[in-house]
Amino acid sequence: MSSRTVTSPDRIYRSPAGIAGGVVLLALGVWLGADAVLGGTGRTPWLALAGLLFAVPLVVAFTIRPAVFGNEDRLRVRNPFRVITLPWAAVANFRSGYSNEVFDEAGNKYQLWSIPVSLRARRKAATRPARPRTGRRGEEPMPKAPAERRAPADQSMDELRELCESRAKATTSQGEPTVRWAYEIIAPAVAGAVLLVVLVALG
Repeated sequence: MSSRTVTSPDRIYRSPAGIAGGVVLLALGVWLGADAVLGGTGRTPWLALAGLLFAVPLVVAFTIRPAVFGNEDRLRVRNPFRVITLPWAAVANFRSGYSNEVFDEAGNKYQLWSIPVSLRARRKAATRPARPRTGRRGEEPMPKAPAERRAPADQSMDELRELCESRAKATTSQGEPTVRWAYEIIAPAVAGAVLLVVLVALG
């Protein structure tokens, strides 16, 4: 009887603001593009189609597509134009500054697009007072050392660090990093750009 390897479910980290912005941009672009295609004359419909072919993949790439997936075996980073898979043993460290990044053992750096840094959220978290724990009715509040407040992006990075530290030595977490280019994004964007250049050149 064959045994199957059970993979733990992914923790998924995405940017709700980025997704919302992408949906708005796509809706606006499709509305304007459709108006130009249906109501335009001459080369206008073709220019509109070429513009959509170029712009839509880029909007998707930078807003809706980015995501970080982490499970007990590996970290998978889906950035605008690449998908990076890092077994936990291949992760050297995480760094949070003006952007969130992960480094592999070879020193290569990969930005985590779906976990953007918000300096405003950091300042807000740093100035928000910690609430004391309350005891039962009629009792004094229970003493508690004030806990450090963390911005949502920093909390996500803390979770990834903890997962990496706890799983880096596991047998299923060994391996080398792999990088795959997102040709499903790159190809239509390049085709749209080429078509635009041709249409403009033909005048």
